[in-house]
Amino acid sequence: MKKKIKNRDLSWLSFNYRVLQEAKDPNVPLFERIKFLAIYSSNLDEFFRVRVAGLRSILNVGKKTQQELNIEPVKILSEISKIVNKHQVELRQIFKTQIIPELSKNNINLIDDSKVTAKQKLFIKRYFEERVVPQIQPILLVKNRIVPFLRNRRLYLAVKLKSLESKAKKRIQFKYAIVEIPSNHLPRFVELPSDDNSTYIIFLDDIIRINLSSIFQGYKVIESYSIKLTRDAELYIDDEYSGNLVEKIKRSLIKRSIGAPSRFLYDPQIPSEFLKILTESFKINKNDLAPRGKYLSFSDFFTFPYKQNVNLFNSPLPPLRHAGLDKNPILFDAIAKKDFILYFPYQTFDYVLQFLDQAADDPKVTSIYLTLYRVAKESEVINTLVKAVLRKKKVIVFVELKARFDEESNLYWAEEMKQQGIEVLYSFPGLKVHSKLAMVNRIEENEEKSYCYLGTGNFNEKTAQLYSDLGYFTTNTKVTEEVKEVFKYLSDNKTHPKFKKLLVSRFNMRKEFVKLIDNEIELAKKGKDARIILKMNSLEDTKMIIKLYEASNAGVKIDLIIRGICCLIPGISNFSKNINIISIVDRYLEHSRIFIFNNNGNPKIYTGSADWMKRNLSRRIEVIFPIEDEEIKKEILDLIDLQLNDNVKARIIDKLDKNEYKKDRIISLNQSQLSTHKYLKNKHSADSILY
Repeated sequence: MKKKIKNRDLSWLSFNYRVLQEAKDPNVPLFERIKFLAIYSSNLDEFFRVRVAGLRSILNVGKKTQQELNIEPVKILSEISKIVNKHQVELRQIFKTQIIPELSKNNINLIDDSKVTAKQKLFIKRYFEERVVPQIQPILLVKNRIVPFLRNRRLYLAVKLKSLESKAKKRIQFKYAIVEIPSNHLPRFVELPSDDNSTYIIFLDDIIRINLSSIFQGYKVIESYSIKLTRDAELYIDDEYSGNLVEKIKRSLIKRSIGAPSRFLYDPQIPSEFLKILTESFKINKNDLAPRGKYLSFSDFFTFPYKQNVNLFNSPLPPLRHAGLDKNPILFDAIAKKDFILYFPYQTFDYVLQFLDQAADDPKVTSIYLTLYRVAKESEVINTLVKAVLRKKKVIVFVELKARFDEESNLYWAEEMKQQGIEVLYSFPGLKVHSKLAMVNRIEENEEKSYCYLGTGNFNEKTAQLYSDLGYFTTNTKVTEEVKEVFKYLSDNKTHPKFKKLLVSRFNMRKEFVKLIDNEIELAKKGKDARIILKMNSLEDTKMIIKLYEASNAGVKIDLIIRGICCLIPGISNFSKNINIISIVDRYLEHSRIFIFNNNGNPKIYTGSADWMKRNLSRRIEVIFPIEDEEIKKEILDLIDLQLNDNVKARIIDKLDKNEYKKDRIISLNQSQLSTHKYLKNKHSADSILY
C-alpha cells in the first residue's frame, strides 16, 4: 500500500510547480506573472521553514523511530533537493528570458549595477547616503572571535576585502564582512531618474553594491555575493496537552527567529574558498547549502513598483451583489425566510461584515459568538465586535493561537478584544480549532432565535478578495442548535456533543464520510449510477485514500479537484482506474471544500472548513455542514461542473506529476473562475454590481 500513497512533501512541490507554471504562461498578464513568481518563492520559503526543518529534525531520532513514523527522511530530503533545484533553474530562466525582456518591451527596465548612467549614479549616491546608511551596520568576520548572527530570512551581502596597507607590507591580507540589506525598512526596488519615457528600477542590493567602498573605507572591495539563511519556524506546540498555552506560544515566537538553519541560499558565482569561510563561520551544514542566483528573495516581488497599465494586469472581476439579500435592508429578515450562500470573492464579503454590524446595532440581538483563525491586519470584523460590546451585547470569541505564522497577530487581537470587554476563549493545548462559525442570538416574539454563518474561509476581509470560498447563512434550527453545541464544547472542552446534521471532526466527521462513501459503493454493486465529487485543498489522510481506492474498485466514478497536496495516485490499474484528478491554479486561490455524493440521483452535498488530512479529521475542530436547499444544491452542482470542465487553468494530476494542462477544447474555452463570475452575475446580480 505504501507505493499507492504519494509522499505529501513531494506532492506539495508538485503543487508549487503549478504556481510556477502560471509565471511562465504567456497568456497571463505580465504583472500577474511576476506575482506568481513571488507566490512560488514565498510558498517555498515557508516549506523549508516548516516541512524541511521538520524532516531534518527527524534525522536526529533513531531508525526504529523513523520506521514507526513511516518516514525515510534522508531519501525524501534528497528527492526534495533534486526537485527544488530543478524548479529553481527554471525560475531563473523564466525571470531572465521572459520576465526581464517583457518588462523592457513595456518600457520598464530592471537594471543592475553595471548599467546605471552617470546621472543615475548621482541619484544612487544621494539615496544611499540619506536613506541606506542609517539602516546598515557592516560587520567584519573574525575567525573564532566575531561571528555575527544571521537573522532569519534577511538578505545579506558577503563581501571580500583587501586592506589598502597590504601592498606596503608586501603581503596581501584579505578580510571578509557581511552587510545586511535593509529591505525590511526600505523598498527592495528603487525607481531611478530617467531622461526618456522609460522606467528604470534597481534592486536595493545593487545600490549597496555600488557604494561598498564608502562602507569599508581603508579597504578595497574585491567582490560581493548575496546570501540568505532560512531558519526552522515550527513552534512544536501542537502536541502539548498541559500548561499555559499563551505563555508557551509567546516564548516559542521568540525562539522562532533563532531556530536551527534549514536552508542557506547563496550566489553560485561565489568562489568555493569564500563559501567555505562563510559556512564555517555560520556553522552551516553542507546539506543546507542551496545555490540560487545573484538576487535572492523573489517573494519581494510582491512589492515591485507596478505601473498603472491595465494591459499588464488581469481584467478586473468586480465583486457582485446578491439580489436576494439586497431585497431586505435588514439581513435577518432575508435569512429568516430562506438559506443563502455566497461565493467569495465573486460576490462581496460585505454581507458578512453587514451581518455582524447589524447584529451589533440591533436591540433584539443579545449575543454574538465567533471563531477566529486568521484576521486582517486592520480588522473590520474585530472593530464591529468591539462596537457590539459597547452596545451591551454579549460577545464571545474563540481565538486559535496556533494558526501558523499568525500566532503573534492573534495574540495581539485576543488581548485587544479582552481589554475592550469581549470574552475571549483561547485554543486548547493539543487541539487546533479551524472551523469558521458565527452565531447571532436574537429575541423574536419572546423567544431566542439563532442566525448562523458557516464558512470555508476565515473572517478576513482582505483574503476574502483573493481566496475562493463559500459562506452560508441559515436559521435552520437543526443546524443552529448543533452550532450551539460546538461553541459549548469550545467553552469548556468537557461536553460530549452528538451531531446529526453537522460533521464535526473528533466526533463524527470521519465516520460519516466513510458511510457516505460506503453508500456509493453499495449503489455501484447494484449497478446504480454511483459517483463522488470532492473539492479540497489537500487530500492526505491514508485511511480516506484507501476508502476511495475501495470505491474505485467497486465501480464508483470519482472526480477530485485538489488544489494542493494530493497523496492519492490516480490511474493505477485495479486500484484507482475510476479516479480522475484535476488541480486549478488561477487568479484566485481555490480554498473552498465541497463534498458531493450522488446518492442514486438525489445528491448529498456538504461544504465546510476541513480538508481530508489526518490533522483535520482527527486532531482539530472542523465543521462540515450539509446543503439541503434544492436551489442552492443545483447552483453548487453547476459551479462544480464548470470547474470539472475547465480547459484553461486545470492541470491533470497523474501518477508521474507531469502537471499537464487539460486542453479538451472541442467546443470552446472554459476558464472556470471567469465562468463562475459570469454565472453568478447572470443568476443573482442583475445590474447590481458593487463597483
